Amino acid sequence: MLPNVVVGGGIVGLATARAMLRREPDRPLVVLEKEDAVALHQTGRNSGVIHSGLYYTPGSLKADFAIRGGRMIQDYCEEKGIPYDVPGKLVVATRPGDLPRLEALRARGIANGVALRDPEPGEIAEREPHIDVLQALVVEPTGRVDYGEVSRAIAREVREAGGEVRFGVEVSSVVDTAEGARIEAGDHTLIAHRVAVCGGLHADRIARRSGLDVDVRIVPFRGEYSELRADRADLVRGLVYPVPDPDLPFLGVHLTRGIDGTVHVGPNAVPALAREGYSWGRISVRDTADSLLFPGAWRLGSRFALVGAKEIVRSLSGRAMLRAAQEMVPELQPGDLVPSQAGVRAQAVGRDGRMLDDFFFLRSGRALHVLNAPSPAATASLLIGEHIVDVLTAE
Repeated sequence: MLPNVVVGGGIVGLATARAMLRREPDRPLVVLEKEDAVALHQTGRNSGVIHSGLYYTPGSLKADFAIRGGRMIQDYCEEKGIPYDVPGKLVVATRPGDLPRLEALRARGIANGVALRDPEPGEIAEREPHIDVLQALVVEPTGRVDYGEVSRAIAREVREAGGEVRFGVEVSSVVDTAEGARIEAGDHTLIAHRVAVCGGLHADRIARRSGLDVDVRIVPFRGEYSELRADRADLVRGLVYPVPDPDLPFLGVHLTRGIDGTVHVGPNAVPALAREGYSWGRISVRDTADSLLFPGAWRLGSRFALVGAKEIVRSLSGRAMLRAAQEMVPELQPGDLVPSQAGVRAQAVGRDGRMLDDFFFLRSGRALHVLNAPSPAATASLLIGEHIVDVLTAE
């Protein structure tokens, strides 16, 4: 019996493997991961927030997946005994110009069915005594979890259900044939019944090598975080987000106390010089050329040239990150922030220079390629896995 195969051991790939086993428990299942452990890239390098669905376009997959997927991930954590909590978050206005944006955000959240409310008198000072803001919105469903721990729990569940997780296997292509989906990985070939390709930062390359006409390119953006020194971490008690600029593609610098008590400040968003380029010193000529030779990357850069320059300055100057955080917490001082981890976002960009804002799946016979899995992918991973299997098994 041919196995079902999942390419990629991030949280979306593992959740898809789980869903496959639940759909076809008697069929062998194999996860192929190029690294030596699960969740080493996007999954293990994020802020650990369980998103509410507040920001997303009403009616989009992102909005639907965030709301339903957030409940599913919490139920899963309860079942597996994984620590998590749902303290809610504050979205704050620090300038008069933020107030109309805050109201627009409220309207979008209501349209998406997100539980929102105005703070009670004195609640802002009680929740966050060190922030200085004009107004705030309480977003009740926002939570916190360690997605790396969730991923390891899903991997254990996959193995216990009879699935296999193979490490050190880098897939180059998946081609539909009469005998099954032929997977090429180095010197090895595997024939599969169905394949879900959750390739993350390399998703577009696998699709192109598989013969698909893919008119998008993964353009990697690095998000760099700082964190508060342990003796200053009490300046932030929970999750504090600025009102985002609707004309910009990222949420801006926010303050997030993780489930482990560490307070992260950030991220910025700068072009990465490698698809796994977690610092300026990590450079891949191939990856950089891949972006520079793609017309969409130039069009994207021209649209956000000024913003991009500011983000690069923020990356190179710790004070720029500090100033952004001080708009919410004025007591912060230069020595309070220390460098922390960075992540790289696998952002799909079209030839017209527009970032794909929603999930993008492309089916080719027995294979389905996940070409864009933006935030809230980790939050909604269990639901996304079920959706992938639904699409892949539909006749």
